[in-house]
Amino acid sequence: MRENIPVIRLRNSYGDLVARDGVILSFFMRRSHEDVAPAVWRALQTYQRAIPPKALGWYASPDGDMLPLDEQGWEHTRKKMLERTWGAEWRVSLSEDPGEAGGYHFSYDGRKLDDDLFSRDERATSGVSFSFPTEYLLEHGPAHLRALALDLGRELPFSFGQASLAVVSHPGAWGAVPNDLLGLLHRYWGLDLQDLGETSRNIGTGARGAYWLTFLGQPLLGQLGGLEALRQQLAFPEVTFEPMEDTRWLLTLGEWPDVMDTETGTVPAWYRALARQLAPYLREEHVDWLNLHKGYSHGWSRRLCE
Repeated sequence: MRENIPVIRLRNSYGDLVARDGVILSFFMRRSHEDVAPAVWRALQTYQRAIPPKALGWYASPDGDMLPLDEQGWEHTRKKMLERTWGAEWRVSLSEDPGEAGGYHFSYDGRKLDDDLFSRDERATSGVSFSFPTEYLLEHGPAHLRALALDLGRELPFSFGQASLAVVSHPGAWGAVPNDLLGLLHRYWGLDLQDLGETSRNIGTGARGAYWLTFLGQPLLGQLGGLEALRQQLAFPEVTFEPMEDTRWLLTLGEWPDVMDTETGTVPAWYRALARQLAPYLREEHVDWLNLHKGYSHGWSRRLCE
């Protein structure tokens, strides 16, 4: 499976690297910032210990500039996440590179759900994502990355979470998107494309789709009929179920993430089976911010249901 993972390097018209292949791990919590911020901070420390030293080298300042993530930068980030009490939204972005797409990136979008902006909006959540270059997966193996994902997820009161092969970038790095991005997404159904801010603003207690690692918490798991109903529908040897605290579960679809190359292979039946179970709860975000074309959304999970 590892030999089928494509090497992707997408550059804009100026030659800047705006996207590359990697793995994105993300969690969505129907909780307010003040309820999840300490857990997100602990998860960030776990992530930092697991990746190479100095892999996170830059952070986004309040005015949008990228600044070196030195001791002062870390203190700024800590205070913003744990001590700032005013406002309705909290955004934190830590990157490997200030101008080009690196493989390591941390992003957090926290929201005060009882604020006037969100108090009547059932779609808003607080979301967090961690990205890795594909080389991390190949060097350490899928079992290591899965164990790390479990460690990170244990900290977080998620309703839904996921880990998948992905086209990795960071906010501000896209610029003019290469024309071949859309073709890659249509060919490789196992490549995710995510804008954390857009997704966390719209997912509520729903799901994004069926992924290599699919984390299910409450109330989503209950809406799906509970664990035993899922076991009956996903009776494949490739699918494993891992219990977590607070009636949360991790579903793993195969030893390695499947890129689902529709030109050379077939889509695994277990991906289709999970996608069909999740279909009533799918929340697809539009990605017009990529200028792909109006109304496009990364809807391969919908196609899996066909």
